[in-house]
Amino acid sequence: MRYVSVAEIAKKWNISERSVRNYCAHGRVNGALLAGKTWKIPENADKPERSNKKKEQPITLLEILQEQKTDQYSGGIYHKTQIELTYNSNHIEGSRLTHDQTRYIFETNTIGVENGVLNVDDVIETANHFRCIDMIIDHAKAALTEKLIKKLHLTLKTGTSDSRKDWFAVG
Repeated sequence: MRYVSVAEIAKKWNISERSVRNYCAHGRVNGALLAGKTWKIPENADKPERSNKKKEQPITLLEILQEQKTDQYSGGIYHKTQIELTYNSNHIEGSRLTHDQTRYIFETNTIGVENGVLNVDDVIETANHFRCIDMIIDHAKAALTEKLIKKLHLTLKTGTSDSRKDWFAVG
């Protein structure tokens, strides 16, 4: 086996000599030998991976949403998506909850009422809507079927006054 100097390896790996010596001192270069104060490195030694190398970032929006959902990351795209989609969807359907009340329900799973009256159905549907978005993220790669749509509708309407009406088909 042919050994080369730290300077030659540093040039080959395009890093500083200090970094090469540091890799050798920490045992990260296979076959490196210390002769006195000089490192002898096998000419075919592979450059070690950086210990502080950042992991690959998620590529797709779905992967980011799934990661942030799992990590319960606050302030990211998952957090914003939950609040914005829920507020706008419920607002279109006539909910009188404010954007801040929707955000508060998502973040704390409680509702704070300063003055005024809230419709219980609005609060329940808002909480259920968060679960529906989670279901969509969880089933994003599956085919969109009638069964899934009915399951989402059942989840959304569970516990509301609509679910107790005989004529209203839930799920």
